[in-house]
Amino acid sequence: MTPGQAWVLGLASLASFMMALDSLVVTTALGTIRQDLAASIESLEWTVNAYSLTFAVLLLTGAALGDRFGRRRVFVTGLAVFTAASAACALSPDIGTLIAARALQGAGGAMVLPLSLTLITVAFPPERRGRAMGLYLGLTGLATFSGPFVGGVVAEGLAWQWIFWLNLPIGLAAIALTVRRVEESAGPRNRLDLGGVALVTLGALGVVWGLVRGNAAGWGSTEVLGTLLLGVALLIAFVAWERRAEAPMLPMRFFRLRAFATAASANFLVFASLYGTMFFLAQYFQIVHGDGPLGAGLRLMPWTATLMVCAPIAGRLADRVGERTFVAGGLLLQSVSMGWIALAAGPGAGYLELLPALITSGAGLTMAMPAAQKAAVGAVLPHEIGQASGAFMTLRIFGGVLGVAVSVAVFAATGGYASPAEFGAGFAAAMGAVTALALAGLLTALGMPRGRTALTSVPRPETVR
Repeated sequence: MTPGQAWVLGLASLASFMMALDSLVVTTALGTIRQDLAASIESLEWTVNAYSLTFAVLLLTGAALGDRFGRRRVFVTGLAVFTAASAACALSPDIGTLIAARALQGAGGAMVLPLSLTLITVAFPPERRGRAMGLYLGLTGLATFSGPFVGGVVAEGLAWQWIFWLNLPIGLAAIALTVRRVEESAGPRNRLDLGGVALVTLGALGVVWGLVRGNAAGWGSTEVLGTLLLGVALLIAFVAWERRAEAPMLPMRFFRLRAFATAASANFLVFASLYGTMFFLAQYFQIVHGDGPLGAGLRLMPWTATLMVCAPIAGRLADRVGERTFVAGGLLLQSVSMGWIALAAGPGAGYLELLPALITSGAGLTMAMPAAQKAAVGAVLPHEIGQASGAFMTLRIFGGVLGVAVSVAVFAATGGYASPAEFGAGFAAAMGAVTALALAGLLTALGMPRGRTALTSVPRPETVR
C-alpha cells in the first residue's frame, strides 16, 4: 500500500467511523435529550428521522455532485457541512433547532459517505480493493460496537451536547488532511435528477409526517389523511418520473429483476425493524430498568457486538449456500427475537431474560444484511453495480425512517413516559410492530431466487419507456 493509498483509506474510514458513531450515540442519549429539552415523543422521533430523511434523499445526488465538481472537493464540503451542523446540534437551545441541525447533518453525510467509497475505489486497483474495503468496513463496525458505550459515557459523564462536540476536532482534522493528502478526481458529468429528488423528498416527508402526527391530531383528521394521501401521490409520481428520466436517481428497470426487487424490499424491512428497535431499546433500559445512559449502553453491547463480529462470517457463508437462505433465516431470527422481547419486556423483566433475544436478533440482522446486498448488486450488469448499490442504500435508509415512524406511532397509541409501567406497555407494543415488519420481510425474502444470484441481463435505459 502506497502512502497516498494509506491516506485515502484512513481518511475515508475516519469519516465513515464518525458518522456511524454519531448515529448510534444519539440513540443512546435520546432519554437525556428528552428530559433536557422537554421534547415530546414526536419531536424526539424527528431528531432521528430528520437526519435519515435528508441523508436518504440526497445520497445519490451527493455521489453525482462528486463526479461533476470533483470528489475530493465535494467530500470536503460534506465534512464541513456535517461538522458545522454538529456544532449547531450542540448549541441547540430547543428541540426545534436540534431537529433542523440534524437535518443539515444528514445533508453533509449524504455528500461524505458515498464519496468515501468512491475515493477508495479510485485509489486502489481491483486486486487490492477488497482488502481496502475490508479495513474500511472494519472501522465502521468498530463504531457500531462501541457506539452505545461511547454514547452512555458521554451522556452520563459529561452532557449529551458532547456527543456532537466530539465531531468538531475529528471533522476539522479530516478536512485539513484531505485537502493536503488526497488527490482530486472526477467522474462522468451525469445530469442531476433534481425532479426525482424533489418528488421523493416531499413524498417521503408527507408519509412520515402523517405517521408522526396520527396519534396527536387523530388518524381521521384532515391533516393526517391529507399528508398521507399527498405523500403517497407524490411517491407514485416519483416512480412515473423515474421511469422516464434520462439519468434517474433510482432506476425503475432494476425492479424488473426478481433478485434485486425482492432483496432490496426485504432489506428495506430489515432496516425498518432494526431502526424501530434501536430507537427504543436504550430508552427502555433507562426508564423501565432504571439504568443511566452508560448502563443502557453497556447492556446494548452484546447486540451491537454480534452485528460487528458475525458480518464477515455471514458474508462468506452466503457465497456457499445462497443469499435467500441467509436473508430469510436472518429475518426469521429477528422476528422470533423481537416477539420474545415484546412478550417478556416489562417492569419485572430481568436483563438475562432479554439477553438471548438481543444476541439472536443481532445474529439474524447480521445474516440478512450482507446477503441481501450481495443478491441485489449481483443481479445487475457490472457497469451498473455502483448505481444499484446507491439505490439499495437509499432504500435501506428509507426503511429505517419508516421503522421509526411506525414503531413510535404504535408506542404513542399504547403507552407513554408518565411511568415505567406506561412506557413498558408502549415498548412491548412497539416491539410487536417491529416483529410484524420483520415477518413481512421474511415473506418477501421467500420470493428471492434459490441458490446464488447469477448476473442477469438488465434492459438498457432507452428501452424502458
